[in-house]
Amino acid sequence: MKQVLATVISNEKLFLEFCLNERPKYLATWLMWLDSPEIAAEAKPGQFVMVNCGEECTLPRPFSIHQVNDKGIALFYVVLADGKGTNWLSRRKKGDTIELFGQLGNGFTTQSTTKNMLLIAGGIGIAPLYFLAREALKEKYSVTLLYGTTDNKRLPISSQIKLVSATEDGTVGYRGKITDLLPQYVDQADQIFACGPLPMYKKMAQMLELKDKPVQISLEVRMACGLGICYGCTIKTKVGLKQVCTDGPVFNLNDILWDELVDI
Repeated sequence: MKQVLATVISNEKLFLEFCLNERPKYLATWLMWLDSPEIAAEAKPGQFVMVNCGEECTLPRPFSIHQVNDKGIALFYVVLADGKGTNWLSRRKKGDTIELFGQLGNGFTTQSTTKNMLLIAGGIGIAPLYFLAREALKEKYSVTLLYGTTDNKRLPISSQIKLVSATEDGTVGYRGKITDLLPQYVDQADQIFACGPLPMYKKMAQMLELKDKPVQISLEVRMACGLGICYGCTIKTKVGLKQVCTDGPVFNLNDILWDELVDI
């Protein structure tokens, strides 16, 4: 884990306001590249960094590592209407510096026998899965991505990835939830990886098709320190209490006591 003062390489607004039931769900989606080669050199898919978002935020905010290259890391994030941290982050310009520390947490793991990977992304949950997909392609895995999104052009998905999109209103791809499509793809997958909102995970946990499948999920909860000191991100699992920041954020789907977990 390293604490660095990273320089903003770029901070680009990708998509504008998204409304649900005529109310803004978020104001915009952004992609930020940070000059942090120290973190990029060791980062693994599923890990995250804690970002100090100025004087407006007392505590740092966790962000999944979305991409890496030789120079640094990328963060893919949405600006919430009441999100002080994300609003502050969206105002950073090229050349600004940002305090962050990482890489943190335990990321996704791939079994030696895996050949076919199935990824399920719900909205901004594409952030860590995009990193995973890129690394998987380098290792010649077959990758299928089920993506619940408002726009299937939100990211430049590689043509090597089989992309299946869904929206609840049918604007893009299948009309309905991305979990509706999941049973069609389970049998062909050696491992399943998911990142999305809590209702998506709870639905997956109830699906009989997934009971005997290795499914890893990246869990988002409120964090205060990211280091396992404050115990603010403690959750209940079948093997006792776990801290999302140090034991996760990646867990096995069936290890978590979902009825005990409240959405944030």
